[in-house]
Order: sequence, then structure tokens, then C-alpha cells
Amino acid sequence: MLLAQVLARVMGEGQLTIIDHAGVTHRVQAHRAGPAVTIRLHDRWTGMRLALRPRLALGEAYMDGTLTIEDGGDIYDLLDLLGRNMAALESTPVLRWSYTIQRWLRAIEQYNPIGTAQRNVAHHYDLKDQLYDFFLDRDRQYSCAYFRNGDEPLEEAQLDKKRHIAAKMLLKPGQKVLDIGSGWGGLALFLAQEFGVDVTGVTLSREQHAVSSRRALEGGVADRVRFKLLDYRQEPDRFDRIVSVGMFEHVGAAHYLEFFSKAKELLADDGVMLLHSIGRMEPPGGTNTWLRKYIFPGGYTPALSEVLAAIEKVGLWVTDIEVLRLHYAETLRHWRERFLANRDRIKQMAGYDDRFCRMWEFYLAGCEISFRYMNQMVFQIQLARRQDAVPFTRDYMLDAEKGIATARSMAAE
Repeated sequence: MLLAQVLARVMGEGQLTIIDHAGVTHRVQAHRAGPAVTIRLHDRWTGMRLALRPRLALGEAYMDGTLTIEDGGDIYDLLDLLGRNMAALESTPVLRWSYTIQRWLRAIEQYNPIGTAQRNVAHHYDLKDQLYDFFLDRDRQYSCAYFRNGDEPLEEAQLDKKRHIAAKMLLKPGQKVLDIGSGWGGLALFLAQEFGVDVTGVTLSREQHAVSSRRALEGGVADRVRFKLLDYRQEPDRFDRIVSVGMFEHVGAAHYLEFFSKAKELLADDGVMLLHSIGRMEPPGGTNTWLRKYIFPGGYTPALSEVLAAIEKVGLWVTDIEVLRLHYAETLRHWRERFLANRDRIKQMAGYDDRFCRMWEFYLAGCEISFRYMNQMVFQIQLARRQDAVPFTRDYMLDAEKGIATARSMAAE
């Protein structure tokens, strides 16, 4: 069997047993002990597709039910086993060739002009609104949480993420803040309520816009927080502070100069911007084929080198950079466990079928593995138009973060 032959040459840890469509067992045993998983392939072509187009075929086979997990856990355990061997797997000719093709095609795949960007966002964020309540925290923070120890509840880690970001923004009452990619409004509402700032959020998701606008009304802050169904490139105003969390992954490398040029135009002379995004710790590349097709069309996680190159050309100051490594792996673990715990309710109440649920299981598990074993991380970049826009040292960030936490603790007593 071709798939077993390929894996036998590169697997260095664990054991994978493959039962093919004819019931024949193929066992791939690595020289180092590790997880043991058994899968079954239900038709003749699945094994061939997995050998020739693994990055697309694996997710499709699991979604369609032509690959099932027979022993050793669930789809997470299979991806965990593969993730532990990913460095060797990526050295195979098939995967090296697929990466080369992706680099050639990425300008087309990531082309996100106004209009196309909204359709790409709608593909993921305009799903049935109830779905996200089944796996996100109560505030619907759909981006990397901030774990101080790694064992905090998700709600606490997401609140700490908002505090961490706010501490880098040097907020003062009355300042005008722009939230690019404002999601369901949680961060904008937090900043307005905690710091007395005036916030404008822009989003391309109709569902998110409706929910965030309703939350502002219900929270009694609609006079200080407003949300627009608008592409950031069409925003005409200027702001003292700009924040963007989890949106930059949808911009596309071909649009980085456009993004930072517009950010500079929107930012006041003494303004500060905080950009929070998924990135990669390796040179520029492409997006996973399955993820781009089924989850995030037009999406791409950038290398710092290409982000910084665009910032330099635009002429913004990079005043601080922080890299968060395993924080998103822990965030995704919480999301995956909540999704699985609510799987039956998602089918019954949100009306999604087994294929959809398997697609999301694969998405959440695969992304978690990519942050645990592969090249994914999160970066936060603080930017300014002027080099004196922030203090000499970053001590103010730590002091502000402690102050926010202390104030909240005292208010809760």
C-alpha cells in the first residue's frame, strides 16, 4: 500500500495501523515509542489520495466518513500522532512540491479586494449565530486567549487577553479608538466600559454586526460604542488608538502595504496601534489547502519578516513586539473540548449535520496540533507614527495590567 510505504520511511515516533478497504492491515511502527492509532479506509481511492494530496485529502476523508478512527482515540489523537512526525513528513517530495505550488499561487489565493473580503468573511463568520455559543467563552472572544499559568478557565484567560491588550494601548478617557475586525463586540465594549473611551468597531460579518450592535444597546453604551458593517479601507475618520485582533489573518500578503498605509492614515500623529494576529515562525509560505477551502477562504498566517517589511515601507514605528507560543494551543483545546461536549446540541439546536460537525472537529483539532508541534504562533505588534508616542521602557505595560486586574478585583469584592 503506497500510503503505508510513504509513512514507513518518515515516521519516527509512535505507531499507525491502517486497515484498507479490503480489510488488509498495514502497520507502520516507528523506532521511538509514542501514540498508537488505528484507522480504517472505506474505499479504494482514499489511501491513494492521502499519499498524493495529504493536506487536502485527510480532512476531506474524515469529513466524508471514508476514513474513520477504529482504535487509539479520535481525530485529535490521529493528528497528534502525525503532528509529532510532521517535520519528517514535510520533507517528503509530495509535500515539498505542494508547498512550492502554494507559494506560487498565494497571490491569487489571498486576493482580498473590497467585496471579495466580505464574501470570504461571510463563509465562516455568518454561520448560524447559535453555533459559537456552544464552544466560545461567554464574551465570544474568537481569538487567542492569554494564559498566565496554562491551567486557567477559558473565561479568565480571555479576560486576561483583553487586559493584556488594553495595557499596551495607553488608554485615556475620551480617546477615540478604532477596532478593526470587531467581531461580536466584546473587546470594544470592554475598552469603553473600563477606560471611558469612545470606540468604533468595523466588521464585514452581518451576523457579528447585528450581535455587537445589540450588545452596545443592551449595555447602555451605544452613545460611546458603535459598530459599522464596513471594510476598514472605507473608514474616513482618524483615531487616537487602533486595535485589531484576529483580523489580519484575513488581509492577505498582497494587501499588507495597503493595510498599514490605511492604518497610518487613520492614526493620529501621537496615536498608538496594537495588532494581534496569528503568524508563523518560519519564512513566508502558503495556507493549508483544506483550511483555505473549507474554513478560511482567502486566509493566511504571515511570517514576521513579511509583516515587518510592509511596516518599514509605510514608515510606522514598531515600538514593541511580543510572541505568544502555546497560548493558542490551550485556547483551541478549550474550544475543541466544548465543541465535543455540545456536539449533539449543535446538531439538534443549530441544525448542522454529522459532516459539518466532523469538519469542525478536524478544524479545531488540526489547528491545535499546528500550534503544539508545528510553525504557528501569535504575535502582538505595537505601532506608532512617532517614536515618542510611548514611554522609554515597557514597564508601563506591566504596571497598567496589574492596575486593571487590581481594580477589577476590588470592584468584585
